[in-house]
Amino acid sequence: MQRPSPGQFAAQNTGICIIMNANSGKRDADGAPGRIRAALREIGLKADLKIVRHGADIVTAARAALDQGYGTIVAAGGDGTISAVASVLNGSDVRMGVLPLGTFNYFARSLGVPEDPGEAVRLLATGRAQPVSVGTINGRVFLNNASLGAYPAILKTREETYRKWGRSRIAAYWSVIVALVTLRKPLRLSIEADGQVTQRRTPLIFAVNNAYQLQELGLQGEEEIAAGRLAVFIAPDTNRWGMLKNAVLLALGLAQKNQTFDLVADSKVRITDSGKSYDIACDGERGKMRAPYDLRVHPGALQVIAPEAAAGEVR
Repeated sequence: MQRPSPGQFAAQNTGICIIMNANSGKRDADGAPGRIRAALREIGLKADLKIVRHGADIVTAARAALDQGYGTIVAAGGDGTISAVASVLNGSDVRMGVLPLGTFNYFARSLGVPEDPGEAVRLLATGRAQPVSVGTINGRVFLNNASLGAYPAILKTREETYRKWGRSRIAAYWSVIVALVTLRKPLRLSIEADGQVTQRRTPLIFAVNNAYQLQELGLQGEEEIAAGRLAVFIAPDTNRWGMLKNAVLLALGLAQKNQTFDLVADSKVRITDSGKSYDIACDGERGKMRAPYDLRVHPGALQVIAPEAAAGEVR
């Protein structure tokens, strides 16, 4: 592997801290620290590798790295890990790197970051820092999507499935089926976007800030994200089997706007109900949050190291 020229690229001649989630999605994650260290040695890049074993400690580690003055902070893990680090770097000038070790790796794939750990390490030396927008829901950062209703319930079932059978995409899809056939009553919401307020009864609403994920799911709305708006999808009020059908269409990339889901888009969206607390999912991580829910886009809030070919592309 050829070494990059000193001083040529984004992460050269700065302090680099890699924060790795030891419980990331890939089955071979136990060997990841060794592969990361070997790749760093091979290209002559110095970095401090900090291994975190509890998800709740990722934000703490990222804040410590920021306080210590690192010029580049790298998230090594799945989308949840990357989102946690991004929540700390949001609005700062510190560069963010990504080493994808998760199950789906939507954020990394949307930027063209290799899923191979060695190649992703090399990108830290050869890539360019590029502005990337983030979404927030009541101030909480998300990179790919935020949702309430069925999807947080799916995540709860997925966590139980992972504990029994391990992490895999098959297990993730199975959890969708189990969750949907046991789902409770739908939500009654008021949605304010694009100058209009609508009343909806829906089992699921999710806001997307990642055009690549839309493409993977077969959903329209890439032009909305390119224009700096969130694509907010509202599932129709249907029975459990109807929801299961829609989930299958989504998994197969066959979902259609205004048939499988309704779409509204804006840079600021407000969702209200009676003020109850609901489970909210942000980039695959659950948490309780009380309405109203204010969703926003923050353009260029992160500086993320990505391939030069990704510059100017819609993520």
